[in-house]
Amino acid sequence: MGDRKPYPSDVTDAQWALIGPFLRAWKARRVSVSGHQGDYDLREIVNAILYQNRTGCQWAYLPHDLPPKSATYYYFALWRDDGTDQAIHDLLRCQVREKAGRREDPTAVVLDTQSIRAPNHVPAATTGKDASKKVPGRKRGLAVDTLGLVIAVVVTAASVTDNAIGIRLLDTVVAHTPTVTRAWVDAGFKQDLALHGAVLGVDVEVVKRSDTRPGFVPVRKRWIVEQTYGTLMRHRRLVREYESRPSGRGPGAELASRGGDGHDPGERGGDLGGPGPGRGNAA
Repeated sequence: MGDRKPYPSDVTDAQWALIGPFLRAWKARRVSVSGHQGDYDLREIVNAILYQNRTGCQWAYLPHDLPPKSATYYYFALWRDDGTDQAIHDLLRCQVREKAGRREDPTAVVLDTQSIRAPNHVPAATTGKDASKKVPGRKRGLAVDTLGLVIAVVVTAASVTDNAIGIRLLDTVVAHTPTVTRAWVDAGFKQDLALHGAVLGVDVEVVKRSDTRPGFVPVRKRWIVEQTYGTLMRHRRLVREYESRPSGRGPGAELASRGGDGHDPGERGGDLGGPGPGRGNAA
């Protein structure tokens, strides 16, 4: 960081202690033929990525006291494509779960979708219109555990049905977290999802809204994923779907769920900490 004034989105010393060794090991495995180690500290690269995700600025508009777009986006795209960001995300999620007294891998997830408008530069071929919500753009599907921690992300055109997204989410969840045996969804997901879940060994339960009570009433189980969406919307990069191509798994959402400013879903399970005993409630 040097002598610059810190930004609220910068990683703290405690946070860097968790991911720093992982990134340094990653860099040690990527030895340049010329022996060049790079001009920028990896912690500053992470700070620049978190700043961009939190504020929503364009890459070229990063502040001059952070690494420039050429370096920042290089690492962002590289970590996205080689799975480094996914590995860090999974590592932190497991630590949060263990600190909350849960097992590393969940047995239950909550699914939901969110339609987001897309700006003009996003190719029309990758967008659509949500017929129900009348929102043109893209649709994000989330699968979260019972702490609200992101398990899987799917990004599609907004015209894709919730059912189709739910099927893709379940496929991703089962492939990545085979311990999951139960999923809660809202009424927007149809019977086809339940049948697909049965084939995968996942019991899909539709949690219906009750209108017998006046005013806002959090719906059992469903409020967990809604709260995660609310947390993600604090990151301006996610208010619109800016990516030119849908990555299919939403690196911005995963990045935001890891925090960097002290306001991440992990707060519901305690702050990020070292691994626990690996016992307790698995859900």
